[in-house]
Amino acid sequence: MCGIAGVWSPEPLAEGTDARLRAMADTLVHRGPDGEGVWTDGQVGLGHRRLAIIDLSPAAAQPMSDAEGVIHVVHNGEVYNFPQLREELMALGHQFKSRSDTEVIVNGYKQWGEAVVGRLRGMFAFAIWDSRHRRLLLARDRAGQKPLYYTWRDGMLIFGSEIKAILAWPGVPREPDLTAIHHYLTFMYVPAPFTAFAGIRRLAAAHTMVVEADGASRIERYWSLPAPEAARPRPRAELAEEITARLDEAVRLRMISDVPLGAFLSGGVDSASVVASMARVSDRPVKTFTIGFAHDQYDERRYARMVAERFATDHTEFVVEADAVAVLPQIVWHYGEPFADSSAIPTWYISEITRRHVTVALNGDGGDESFLGYPRYTGCRVGAWADALPGPARTLMAALGRALPFETSPRRLLRYARRFLVDADAPPAERYVRWITLFTDAQKGALYGDAMRDCLAERSADVAMVWLGGGAFDVARAAYADIHTYLPDDLLVKVDVATMAHGLEGRSPFLDHELMGFAATIPARAKMPGIETKALLKSVMTARLPRELLYREKMGFSAPIEHWLRDELKEMAFDTLLSPRARARELFDADGVRRLLDEHVAGARPHHHRIWALLMLELWFAMWIDPARPPARP
Repeated sequence: MCGIAGVWSPEPLAEGTDARLRAMADTLVHRGPDGEGVWTDGQVGLGHRRLAIIDLSPAAAQPMSDAEGVIHVVHNGEVYNFPQLREELMALGHQFKSRSDTEVIVNGYKQWGEAVVGRLRGMFAFAIWDSRHRRLLLARDRAGQKPLYYTWRDGMLIFGSEIKAILAWPGVPREPDLTAIHHYLTFMYVPAPFTAFAGIRRLAAAHTMVVEADGASRIERYWSLPAPEAARPRPRAELAEEITARLDEAVRLRMISDVPLGAFLSGGVDSASVVASMARVSDRPVKTFTIGFAHDQYDERRYARMVAERFATDHTEFVVEADAVAVLPQIVWHYGEPFADSSAIPTWYISEITRRHVTVALNGDGGDESFLGYPRYTGCRVGAWADALPGPARTLMAALGRALPFETSPRRLLRYARRFLVDADAPPAERYVRWITLFTDAQKGALYGDAMRDCLAERSADVAMVWLGGGAFDVARAAYADIHTYLPDDLLVKVDVATMAHGLEGRSPFLDHELMGFAATIPARAKMPGIETKALLKSVMTARLPRELLYREKMGFSAPIEHWLRDELKEMAFDTLLSPRARARELFDADGVRRLLDEHVAGARPHHHRIWALLMLELWFAMWIDPARPPARP
């Protein structure tokens, strides 16, 4: 597990490149304290910062080269099937000097070339320099757990695990990409391949980028999840047996470590299922870690304790108090882009407390997407029934939804019902996009100032529609879109940044590509026969987990920002969003922003997610765009 940085040039690298690479690597300090390395060879320079997980010896240091000094690699992540690949490569005559999974990538490329990427089972972002063919290969894992950013500058390719590393290269500008910010305000995150910085891009999940000696480059997808149409029915008993076997295997592979290991335990189905599997294959109590809040509707500690007690785990809890928002400067700096998912705060704190005890933590990420766990998937199923009604009936339902006063109801089910009814007359795919939208086009039109107004010509919905199209819309297609957008660009960014900021490696068994691929072939009707989310996985797990945990209302892993923005954070929000500096940007109409704040504080309408997005955006501008130099770590 490491941070990587590098540069490719069509001409021989200038004198002083080593120092520049070290400056890039220095931005990755929080990525790992166990060593750094810099290596240059004519056209290419590679920088690295190590967090040692497998083979703690100096033999596993990076950049790593093969025995002949032809292939050179920097790697961020873990290859879980490296023992099997190592045996195969040794049988083919390759030599190894370490037990590192990175060396499997080195010799695997020598044996299979670019096809090595398809043989790796794990999470990774790496760069390979083939000095014999003067070829650079960049690759990112299938699910998108490990990030990789790049930019072209004066004919040079500059890349790294973080945008901060790229900005450390002399001459790379820090300018906002307003189109990316326009999309951010739709989704709460910046979707790939955009970043919030003009000219800097994110390599998409499951893609490689190759740069040839003459500067010609190509980006290709090397793996695709089976489309919903590939699903086929199978007996439930067969599905149950294979789900548990594949999950147990994915967990077992992710428990290989030379450092202490534990698990995040939220009290939800997915993390509980992972802990149950860990307990089956571990010869000692599993270390589990839970975070909670004083607000009951956000606190899942009671359910986490059920799992901890059932499997006799070594359990640790931590409560985030309201003043925990003092961590915002750290979050804005580490994420490097505007990021409006408020669950970054509990993720930050659970990563911090977990790192005090272990260096690796398994989690339940990916279970909701593969096994249909989000409440909006229930909306998709109900929507399919509503779509069978005559058009006038659906129009009446939409009018009823707009008239209902449930938008401010403390009962989540009533709020969901109103949101569903409001969009009852929309086409199914468009309706789904509206459910996952933070600011609609109409709301943006009323809020945007002069600087953002031209962005209204770009339809953010098209980012999701790329994945929602291609056939009849149903709940499987919605999950397929989420796997390619929300999962890699929001959830996995959130966890990777928060864990790596504390020198903690997060591993996600549900994101094992073999398990994901299998789950994709299960029909949606089998995963969710009615409106019960994650029904198949819950039924499979009844033999391992308490029914009270499995069949309770889903809470989600989020922070009580609705309350904070009416109380502890109210003054900060008003002062920040209506400051002279924020007004001078002309991104938003100040009266429109004030209206959002006033309505939320008064309880007239819940705008907390929108206000949080605006707040995180303004804090990002103040930290990353306004200063003359990139900011130091707070």
